[in-house]
Amino acid sequence: MNRVVITGAGTINALGHSVAETLDAMKEGRCGIGDLEFRDVDRLAIKIGGQVKDFEADGRFNRQQMTLYDRFTQFTLVAAEEAMAQAGLEFTGELAAKAGVVLGTAGGGVSTWDDNYRAVYEEGKNRVHPFVVPKLMNNAAASHLSMKYNLKGPSFTVSTACASSNHAMAQAFQIVRSGMSKAMVTGGSESMLCFGGVKAWEGLRVMSKEACRPFSANRNGMVQGEGAGVFVFEEYEHAKARGAEILCEVVGYAMSSDASDIVMPSKQGAARAISGALQDARINADQVGYINAHGTGTAANDKTECAAVADVFGPHADKLMISSTKAMHGHLIGATGAVEMLACIMALRDGVIAPTIGYEEFDPECALDVVPNEAREASVDYALSNAFAFGGLNAVMALKKV
Repeated sequence: MNRVVITGAGTINALGHSVAETLDAMKEGRCGIGDLEFRDVDRLAIKIGGQVKDFEADGRFNRQQMTLYDRFTQFTLVAAEEAMAQAGLEFTGELAAKAGVVLGTAGGGVSTWDDNYRAVYEEGKNRVHPFVVPKLMNNAAASHLSMKYNLKGPSFTVSTACASSNHAMAQAFQIVRSGMSKAMVTGGSESMLCFGGVKAWEGLRVMSKEACRPFSANRNGMVQGEGAGVFVFEEYEHAKARGAEILCEVVGYAMSSDASDIVMPSKQGAARAISGALQDARINADQVGYINAHGTGTAANDKTECAAVADVFGPHADKLMISSTKAMHGHLIGATGAVEMLACIMALRDGVIAPTIGYEEFDPECALDVVPNEAREASVDYALSNAFAFGGLNAVMALKKV
């Protein structure tokens, strides 16, 4: 099997419009969650989120593109531009013929759905734009990315709620590892922060009106975010031969299904995904130094995840650092694993562990080192990124320092 490395990374999210801005915010423990700003927000019970501010789409895309690009597609293309520039790959010839895109999203063009339902039902219009379907479809971002960069290989979208990005990156990893392609573009994008998107989530009663406080005993729910994270996964020898900068190595993954409940997480399902990732990476539990937790800030998720980690790692669980960056950028649903991958890269490459901010009270059911409130310097050789979704769908990625 081929070794797989990451040679390009890009993002836009509530913490910043680039990787550098995002990592600086994570190092500082800065919170990107604030008051939501969009039409009819006053009609919502939840008025906070990790919204991307100061983003002028009109300045980045022309009029024709704007008719085709929902906000989640716009985020994808912005993040991809940064990732592709860093990777420095020219997709031509055989490389282009086999390289492709695998992206994750849970909602796709939610803003487009929202705008057009409003036009038809509230404003009484009888027609919508002819490109509404191509704009809102979940594969729109992957398709536009493939067209922009001449990626003619396997390209598709994965939609598994909050695990979408990790499932997508796992598929891209397997494609490169198997030898099907020398390089794949992967990650995820989401933009549910509009009236209809937030109103739907309010119905679940899992949202906080105040703040996201993962693992803290006084946590009271998740906070939504938006944005994208995009990466270039490349075969190691191919990257080495061209002198590419390598950010880290992807060494394993695992996926599992709880097969038990549509919304309540299962310790056993999460534990199977974590242990499976270790087995696939061929590493021992005591080699892992950091876990970027799913850590949503809901009572059920946090205690279930901590219990799963304790089961898999045994005595080593007390020596692990495990943090949730959702308290800073919000829960990006289908894109969350992609943005959180940046925290793993920072841990491996820079020796800085992103903190779990907003931590106020110890919870005996989350009695692990959750790196409370302040970033920490530490040398880490291996890191895991957890994603556990509604529907009981779990995906864990294993990464290695190079």
